[in-house]
Amino acid sequence: MSESTETGIICPLALTAPLPLTEHPAAVYLSGLSPGSRPAMGQALNAIARMLTSNQCDADTLDWAKLRYKHTSALRVILMERYAPATANKMLSALRRVLKEALRLELMDAVDFARAVDIANIKVSKELKGRCLSADETTALMQACFNDPTPIGFRDAALIAILRGAGLRRGEVVNLALSDLHSGTMKVRSGKGGKDRTVYLPDAAVTVVEDWLEVRSGKSGPLLCHVNKAGCVTLRQLTPQAVLFILEKRGVEAGVDNFSAHDFRRTFISDLLDSGVDIVTVQRLAGHTSPELTSRYDRRGEEIKQRAVQAIAIPQRRK
Repeated sequence: MSESTETGIICPLALTAPLPLTEHPAAVYLSGLSPGSRPAMGQALNAIARMLTSNQCDADTLDWAKLRYKHTSALRVILMERYAPATANKMLSALRRVLKEALRLELMDAVDFARAVDIANIKVSKELKGRCLSADETTALMQACFNDPTPIGFRDAALIAILRGAGLRRGEVVNLALSDLHSGTMKVRSGKGGKDRTVYLPDAAVTVVEDWLEVRSGKSGPLLCHVNKAGCVTLRQLTPQAVLFILEKRGVEAGVDNFSAHDFRRTFISDLLDSGVDIVTVQRLAGHTSPELTSRYDRRGEEIKQRAVQAIAIPQRRK
């Protein structure tokens, strides 16, 4: 989508002059996201800008208000080829949000906006992703941490106890501060959608976390933090990527394959529903916007349906 001239490459979608951040559609959109969401969506917008301009622009230098239906429809095709449907749809959603900011900032007229965003989402397979972790698998993962007598072992055990016991997202668990924990109560700040919520740990998880706190010390800072090569705790926040590395390591040690950090969340939600907790309460604990979204995390399988129908009373023939 660029053109060659004798003086070099000119990109027709590039900004001719920098815009103030308060008037830049992408910057305004990103500023409205939670701190945990900004890096990923910023990367998504940079990828979109590069695709639209043959790597000549990024999200800052692209003139988003110049995008038209011919650009967005072509982008959709590229996203279909390069990304999984769920990822492609998130990127399309970010694109629509940026264009909406361009409309609000009066950089784009309503007709061009309506045409540019008139692109359908990519169909996602209805097959459920992820799985529940069995009690034996969770025990094996925790035991792998218990077998490690170093501060890292105590920290990793606390991490898994929180993921399994409270169903937090990776970004939420690394953002926990020591001050957010009060006995079995945790304050999750700036969760998905920028919302705060209160969650609760089971007593068994509280014990594991308290063991870690004895190693960590009582200084303010992140609840879960780095441990250096010398085995000393440094009050530096973990990253969501570090959580993946930790779980991968403990999974190998425990012989637990094919699981993700989000599977702890799926297991948390499924177990609460299986124990009879109403879906609205589960929704609030999970930090979901609706019970419908919570129901998508249910991984209990067919056996729960079979058990459920047994509660239905059917009159029997008298013999």
